[in-house]
Amino acid sequence: MQALRTRFRSWSSNARLDGKTVLITGANTGIGKETAIDLAKRGARIIMACRDMEKADASLKEVIEASGNQNVVTSKLDLSDSKSIREFAEKVNTEEKQVNILINNAGVMVCPYGKTVDGFEMQIGVNHMGHFLLTYLLLDLIKRSTPARIVSVSSMAHQWGTINLEDINSEKNYDKKKAYSQSKLANILFTRSLAKRLEGTGVTAYSLHPGVVQTELWRHLSKPQQAAMWIMKPFTKSSVQGAQTTIYCAVDPEIEKESGKYYSDCAPANCARAAMDDDVAQRLWELSCKMLNITWE
Repeated sequence: MQALRTRFRSWSSNARLDGKTVLITGANTGIGKETAIDLAKRGARIIMACRDMEKADASLKEVIEASGNQNVVTSKLDLSDSKSIREFAEKVNTEEKQVNILINNAGVMVCPYGKTVDGFEMQIGVNHMGHFLLTYLLLDLIKRSTPARIVSVSSMAHQWGTINLEDINSEKNYDKKKAYSQSKLANILFTRSLAKRLEGTGVTAYSLHPGVVQTELWRHLSKPQQAAMWIMKPFTKSSVQGAQTTIYCAVDPEIEKESGKYYSDCAPANCARAAMDDDVAQRLWELSCKMLNITWE
């Protein structure tokens, strides 16, 4: 149990973010909200990008009260709809002077088969394609905000994933756990590819495993799976604990020059061999651009 307490301890740093702007997707709940609170306490302007604005407005009050920072706003973003993503990005590009830290946090997990507005399988569509497009649309602003960081929340579930380039939308055969693992593997491959393309720009990219966290993502698990997770609850992380590696990747001065790496428990971590396959990463990049109808060299 002592080892668990050590592994789950909060990352401590007095690093400030005064004058910085942080954009967090899915910031109205779970580790996204805890990340918003922490970074707001450090003095950053926080943009909470959320799908459900009613929940977002309630969380906005919590973040302001918990942080004492009034410079926090919410904005509508539905990552399952490219039209919403484009409208959101246009608003940010028009109204914001800078985005110093983009945190691609929102996600869906082991949900029943469904498709996004644009016809993508929901998990690859939201977890990968949505954040891919959002990052693309905000990148010029992020580059003008250097030094800047792009942090993508992945999962250790990537270890069980494979990128099915011939059936990325799982139309021939759908296994919700495999589809989730594929989307989380895509997050890491995207980060690797992005880091290479951003060399020399002053923008760095990181991916991470937050831990097994008690969040609303559990809602799509079967009843036996949920029962098993509750049995494992003493060995899981709270949302505050789960947010620590995201916060670490967003603000730690010591990794400012690092880019493209994968982190867990506030330290560099080993990822699966499939997550280091640059050939698959490049092919996924090209496929993503084609499916999103964008040109991103």
